[in-house]
Amino acid sequence: MPDPAPSSRAARLQDLILTLRDGRTHVATDLAARFGVTERTIYRDMERLQAEGVPVAGRPGKGYAMTAEITLPPLALSRSELEALHLGLSIIGEAGDPGLRAAAESLSQRLDAVLPEDGRTAGAVWGFTPTPTGMQARHLEFLPTLRAALRGRQKLSVVRDGMPHRIRPLALEYWGRIWVCGAWCETCNRFHDIRLDEITEVEVLRALFVEEPGKDVAALRAAR
Repeated sequence: MPDPAPSSRAARLQDLILTLRDGRTHVATDLAARFGVTERTIYRDMERLQAEGVPVAGRPGKGYAMTAEITLPPLALSRSELEALHLGLSIIGEAGDPGLRAAAESLSQRLDAVLPEDGRTAGAVWGFTPTPTGMQARHLEFLPTLRAALRGRQKLSVVRDGMPHRIRPLALEYWGRIWVCGAWCETCNRFHDIRLDEITEVEVLRALFVEEPGKDVAALRAAR
């Protein structure tokens, strides 16, 4: 049982989640006494949990309860672990089971929603765009190089349809068995969506790039 003495908000929120996981309805009066705070503080805590996506149902005067079947504790993921999770969700998204596909898309959107802005835009943008094509993805050996270039904002030279292109990789997306790299092409002076199965060569260049208005992720998405 949590210590009834006043605690930090972060610790109290965590303990509130653990308390609500028992499936019962808890009124603010009891929770306030349990955690040594005011009822108003409990109301604010519940609003905070709901805003953060914790599945808490209820309102002042009626009590609160957890509505989801499973609630995971907060997790600290490394960048590689987050990438692996996104990759797995993208692959599940092409499953024939509509329920799994919908769940994967929903989870991917929830992950994107809680990532800090710099985590979404600093050269590491991932997309979940299930568009079945029935084609088998090829040349996935280039995926690690593209991922590293996204993280480091490294310019690349890619050969596509026999033609070399000097690009700034901005985003990686999975379109139903096909991986696509959204990039600003310095050779053509415009955006390209480059399918990885169309790439025959990749060379990492020494040059780096920085965000530029009109040549960034936002502009890429607006141009599609």
